[in-house]
Amino acid sequence: MPTDNDSQVDRRTVLKYAGTAGAVGLAGCAGNGGDGGDSFELGVTMGQMDSGLDPQDHAETNTEIIVGQLYEGLLDRDKQGGIIAGLADEWERTDDGSVRFMLRDGLTFHNGDEVTAEDVRFSIRRIVFEDVGIASPQSNDLGSVTEVATGDGEVTVSFEGYNPIAFQLFATNGPVMQQSWVEENGSDYINRNANGTGPFRLSEYESGNQVVYEPNEEYWDGAPAVDELTMSASSESSTRVNQLLAEETDIVTNVPPNEVSRVNSSDVATINSVPSARIIFLQMRYDVEPFSSQQFRQAMNHAVDVESIIENVLNGFGNITGQPTLDGHVGYNPDIEPYPYDPEEAERLVEESGHAGVEITLETPIGRYLRDVQIAQAAANQIDSLSNVSCEVEQREFSSLVQDVTAPDIEDRPHFNLLGWGNGEFDGSQTLTPLLSSSGALTVLENEELDGLLTDAEATEDPDERVGILQEANQLAHDLAPWVFMHQQFSVYGVSNEISWEPRADEFIDPDTATQQ
Repeated sequence: MPTDNDSQVDRRTVLKYAGTAGAVGLAGCAGNGGDGGDSFELGVTMGQMDSGLDPQDHAETNTEIIVGQLYEGLLDRDKQGGIIAGLADEWERTDDGSVRFMLRDGLTFHNGDEVTAEDVRFSIRRIVFEDVGIASPQSNDLGSVTEVATGDGEVTVSFEGYNPIAFQLFATNGPVMQQSWVEENGSDYINRNANGTGPFRLSEYESGNQVVYEPNEEYWDGAPAVDELTMSASSESSTRVNQLLAEETDIVTNVPPNEVSRVNSSDVATINSVPSARIIFLQMRYDVEPFSSQQFRQAMNHAVDVESIIENVLNGFGNITGQPTLDGHVGYNPDIEPYPYDPEEAERLVEESGHAGVEITLETPIGRYLRDVQIAQAAANQIDSLSNVSCEVEQREFSSLVQDVTAPDIEDRPHFNLLGWGNGEFDGSQTLTPLLSSSGALTVLENEELDGLLTDAEATEDPDERVGILQEANQLAHDLAPWVFMHQQFSVYGVSNEISWEPRADEFIDPDTATQQ
């Protein structure tokens, strides 16, 4: 796991020595072939587009992938999740528990202006403090920041308490924006234009359709090999696969299990799948009936046959879960078993909850996660088969559903919905805190005991003690059952055969590391 003492190296230095083991083929768009003399045009097709280009005003991975080509933070991660240098080339923890970042020399925004420590300070404060400009759904992502101070080319961040995973948080979060550019432009402009420091510059933005990029020739780590990058989306997985096999795009996400053999047997593309840092779950809002009843929430866990869904809907591309933290992440509790499929126990708990005969609706995105609609339909059918609960599915475009999921007030969030959460910090607190603490940006739960455990985990300096606290928090979350715990998602990419590119465990797509064969 990454630690505060991870070596301070640049992204491409890591990739240079990583070798090509595990690299997969990928053809440039428009039949660019692999002779090395043609323009390297690269296409990426996802299940959904972004919700706008403001890098600090979203909480979903597809938007992060799109804006992450344009903006970056103080630190970064390699493909295995290790902490590496970003806009800061040195970092340290101070005697009082704060963290200090030293900016590398010569950094510029895409408009040519110099990156300053004041820009970094502004960016951190815009994420954390609502009075700076927006109520960012990323407000939990950097820890309990209390103060940001600047010096000569350096920024010091102080926290309420110790913040034992400060560097892990900054390696995944905290995109830096130019203060003057943000203050001079309104929200609509910021969401349709970009002025970052990343490896690509914005060339063309068609909201809901596609984003076109050109290489940032002034990039501090060297311009990428890709001459033109196009990111687009199709919610229909079959459409994405057809585009890949017709050589109309180069990387497609969430290839459905039933299409894997068709891609692998083609002569133009290959499947590359990796277990991701994402969990899929059905979240239930604690403050509305019938989900206000713990017994009812536990009943829903017994009503859904997750292992059957993994086998029959996902063809084995998934691992069953019983807690918010994935195996291998800090705080995972190996003693927690998933809820067993037990319809009779589910019916008994429904009766005990006092909600027998209730009718509920499960809202699901379309095409955002691997087979999301089919998973939701299977789960809803199993719940509906109970003698004392009726359940139906409502399909929604992810761009619409995510606006409700990230609404500032819990009263405006869905009662019962399928959701995925990627934990790019590989630390249990970064799922538990935003999704299940009372003050979490996307919470569906309020529980004082869980809040206390998460506060303790954030304050302790002893890593072993902290693991124990998080394991206890995971046990409590399992028992409270705010979600129907489903599975760990696999990232299943279809990639064409003429370019080397390696996927990442954190689901971020990094076209700047792709090369032509």
